[in-house]
Amino acid sequence: MNVAPDTLRIAVAQLNPTVGDINGNLAKAREARADAARQGADLVLFTELFIAGYPPEDLVLKPAFVAACEKAVDAFAQETADGGPGVAIGTPLSRPSGIHNAIVLLDGGKMIAERYKIDLPNYGEFDEKRVFKPGASMPGPVNFRGVRLGIPICEDIWGDLGVCETLAESGAEILLVPNGSPYYRGKLEVRHQVAIRQVIESGLPLLYANMVGGQDELVFDGASFAISAQKRLAFQMSQFEETVVVTTWRREGDGWSCDEGPMSVIPDKEEADYRACMLGLRDYVNKNGFKNVVLGLSGGIDSALCAALAVDALGEERVRAVMMPYRYTSQASLKDAEDCARALGCRYDIVPIAPPVEGFTEALARLFDGTGAGVTEENLQSRARGTLLMAISNKFGSMVVTTGNKSEMSVGYATLYGDMNGGFNPIKDLYKMQVYALARWRNAHVPPTALGPSGEVIPVSIIEKVPSAELRENQTDQDSLPPYPVLDDILECLVENEMAVDEIVARGHDRELVHRVEHMLYVAEYKRRQAAPGVKITRKNFGRDRRYPITNRFRDRS
Repeated sequence: MNVAPDTLRIAVAQLNPTVGDINGNLAKAREARADAARQGADLVLFTELFIAGYPPEDLVLKPAFVAACEKAVDAFAQETADGGPGVAIGTPLSRPSGIHNAIVLLDGGKMIAERYKIDLPNYGEFDEKRVFKPGASMPGPVNFRGVRLGIPICEDIWGDLGVCETLAESGAEILLVPNGSPYYRGKLEVRHQVAIRQVIESGLPLLYANMVGGQDELVFDGASFAISAQKRLAFQMSQFEETVVVTTWRREGDGWSCDEGPMSVIPDKEEADYRACMLGLRDYVNKNGFKNVVLGLSGGIDSALCAALAVDALGEERVRAVMMPYRYTSQASLKDAEDCARALGCRYDIVPIAPPVEGFTEALARLFDGTGAGVTEENLQSRARGTLLMAISNKFGSMVVTTGNKSEMSVGYATLYGDMNGGFNPIKDLYKMQVYALARWRNAHVPPTALGPSGEVIPVSIIEKVPSAELRENQTDQDSLPPYPVLDDILECLVENEMAVDEIVARGHDRELVHRVEHMLYVAEYKRRQAAPGVKITRKNFGRDRRYPITNRFRDRS
């Protein structure tokens, strides 16, 4: 008869898997287990669907993909016959009941248990009900070397199904929760509160392991932690960084407590947002195999922040900035763009757009005869720039970074097939005033893992000048839009909070202006459907989180 241990050393593998890279993810898992073994771990806890990468979306409907994941798990299970740490790892499993989002426990050369996710999320960025089947019954604890572990999977602790309470009632001693929880501003505090609620209801300590890394629009920030049975933070791992940390758990009477683990400092909101944008861009470029990037550097705040993010994410040698001046480009913008590129150390080219713009104008002269110049001619400038950037991309294999912020994307203040051209947009989910805040923050700080220089990398003149697209004489953004602090507040009310017009007016906004902004928001939906993906920063980004119809005649006129 085995005597239950009084100490359990659990390694938390907070790592960055890649969706579909089954062999690469398995190699990461092997390396982490070897690291954990050197540190004396008994068990390594990996994150949700680690072998597949998360979220795999419709890949799990492909039998060959699921079979490859299962083959990798079988191989990993056999390796645990070496007497080293056991493994709890996420993978899709094909069973007669369907495809399951599962966690498997490997030890002694075999799979000793499997558990299925019960509560499949189907909101916001999540769409698991269309690809997975939920577990048919509440999971019981698994016995690992004499310790009964409850292993609810991610959403199982967020909902109201009572999964954790059921595990406690059926004998679980510690809750280990593998997660694929994406970042948004303030998310970690929300996770802490969710975990505390489950600790209160179950009476058990809870270890929350979260993955890290970028996957298309989503960024996973790690920040794994544990909450003790006394509802205190037992340990806190770093945010936005891969790491394997061994934590020590000891039996005290009838319960367990964590008496050894890190207590990392969590970044403030500007740093967290910046690092999320940086990590999202880095992983999108690297995981999709691009060697370098190119972007238009206009001398404005948006492109300057994107240039800083690109250099920080990839290094100056992988970033090319291109200034494309026309007759309305000011000398100040020319100087600001050059100063920004020099401060960042990236390559900087100037490609005038007068010849292509005038060529387009001449080609269209007969068709446009008798009409006045206006937005069409302005858009020709933007589209000439977009075409040149795409030509550079085609010639040199560089991915185009597009640079529009959420305020502009909300109201359609962007040109299809022009400044919207590109493969990825790191600031797509930042409102204009947040862009300014992150630019100021970056001038005062260098984030961990950044490859860019310290000091002022975005000239103060860029931050302080009146924003303008410079598509006509003396143009400013406020010719077409309300002041950005006003616009951003209205948009946040409409987009993030789905507030009624009356509620927004009650905040002090002009009713006619709110109606106008709401109309611009709705009619720009067709543009957003054609926009490049970008990092999710807010609770409701354009894309996965907000799925409005393009054809839509509703207006809130109550």
